[in-house]
Amino acid sequence: MTALELPARTGPDRSRALWALADTWNVTRRSLTHYQRQPVAIIWQLGFPIVSVLLYGYVFGSAMKVPGGGDYREFLMPGMFATTMTMGFMNTAMAVVTDAGKGVIDRFRSMPMAPSAVSAGRGVADLVVACAELTILALTALAIGWRAGGSPLEAVGAFGLLLLLRFSLIWVGVWLGLLVPNAESAGGLYAIAFPVTMISSALVAPSLMPGWLGTVAAWNPVSSTVTASRELFGNPVASGGTWVEEHALLMALVWPLVITLVFLPLAVRRFQRLSR
Repeated sequence: MTALELPARTGPDRSRALWALADTWNVTRRSLTHYQRQPVAIIWQLGFPIVSVLLYGYVFGSAMKVPGGGDYREFLMPGMFATTMTMGFMNTAMAVVTDAGKGVIDRFRSMPMAPSAVSAGRGVADLVVACAELTILALTALAIGWRAGGSPLEAVGAFGLLLLLRFSLIWVGVWLGLLVPNAESAGGLYAIAFPVTMISSALVAPSLMPGWLGTVAAWNPVSSTVTASRELFGNPVASGGTWVEEHALLMALVWPLVITLVFLPLAVRRFQRLSR
């Protein structure tokens, strides 16, 4: 991949927009190049979801029951897809805080580049990696017997919702990565990521949880994406009959939109306010 070159940064708004796109592409290219030079990182990032599928599907799967009946592995896979997309914001945060600690972001700030390019470039790179993660995870799911019972178009829609969730959480990761002081502190963010994914419908139906906890799980944005993707994949849903579960497809669109509208401006503003 080569850097995108444009004429001098002068001229009307159109020229500035093209330069912003060029800056975004160059930051994206830099982020993806790191995976070529550090293959262990991508192996871990792609390998962990596979281990999780085998762990929950085979070790715990025999003890799990799906309300209303159905195969637990069919129920599990959309949840694992969403869990992988959700936990990805930790990778984003770690990458951002590492760059900040090494002074890379300070060097970016000293260059004549679009303020939004660092956040946007990181987002595009992470979305590319998320597509690779979903592909590997889907192939693993097919290998253990999971099948999408819906139409091909519905399956594409389900994967689209999963990527939409990942896209929205990228900005949470960028903002947190710019907020925490160092990589050691960023490791503590797992205390946030773990309950967000576990207290949801990803692994267990909220109706099987204690009343208050089930309500929290049902209204978790991750649960809306999980339930909507299960419906589109044609897998067991096990809905508890609450409003948010009955309108999962709508909320799977609304939640990522709200998260993006809140955290994308916060991430860009945080970058702009960093001390030089």
